[in-house]
Amino acid sequence: MTAIDFTAFVDELAAVSGETIRPFFRSALSVENKSRSGGFDPVTAADRAAETVMRALIKKNFPAHGVIGEEFPPDRPDAEYVWILDPIDGTKSFICGMPAWGTLIALTRHGEPIYGMMHQPFTHEQFSGDGDGAGYRGPAGDRALRTRACANLADAIMLTTSPLLMNEADRHCFARVEQAVRLSRYGGDCYAYCVLAAGHVDLIIETELKPHDVLALIPIIEGAGGIMTTWENDRPHHGGRIIAAGDTRVHAQAMALLRG
Repeated sequence: MTAIDFTAFVDELAAVSGETIRPFFRSALSVENKSRSGGFDPVTAADRAAETVMRALIKKNFPAHGVIGEEFPPDRPDAEYVWILDPIDGTKSFICGMPAWGTLIALTRHGEPIYGMMHQPFTHEQFSGDGDGAGYRGPAGDRALRTRACANLADAIMLTTSPLLMNEADRHCFARVEQAVRLSRYGGDCYAYCVLAAGHVDLIIETELKPHDVLALIPIIEGAGGIMTTWENDRPHHGGRIIAAGDTRVHAQAMALLRG
């Protein structure tokens, strides 16, 4: 399959998932809590419906490919090519009627993400990347994505979904960085990583992430010139405690504070 065909197929995946999700957004939909630990981990009919249509389209076009999604059991997870799907990343924002959510689509080869897309069907935006480059398509026009330079943590704008999602020890480490940056804001989920790739913010620090939360975002961040690792400075592919930055200098300064 050529690169043009591949791009067209991912666009089709985004389109069918978006058409499925949009009627549910800001509607009276039921919400199920799938958490087994006493927390709140919501899932909706929109999540399951969108993953179902994406799985069907992948199986029709690439029956030898594997699929790992958030809502259903994995299919051929050991295949050479595996699609990683998160139909609604930011379900809590989704059920509140806030637009800071999106559909994450990643394609991995031998476990390495080679392409990622974040599609926001309500705002009609797409952020995509392959590790070598990244781009935006939406109402503001099409353009390349590039992170911005930021040499000092004191000049940085930082995002996180919520410090309340962190355990007490990690929240204490996060607070050291928060006290050092110019501005800290909460909320955003996958959308936060895209605005970092677009050069609007400088730093993201989060914990407790799953592979489907990060694999689509890695090629976007790296393709835009940024860096994304764990707090231990390892590869972020398995999720966990994640730090993303637009500039390696801010990444290094934040890492030093996280380590205390």
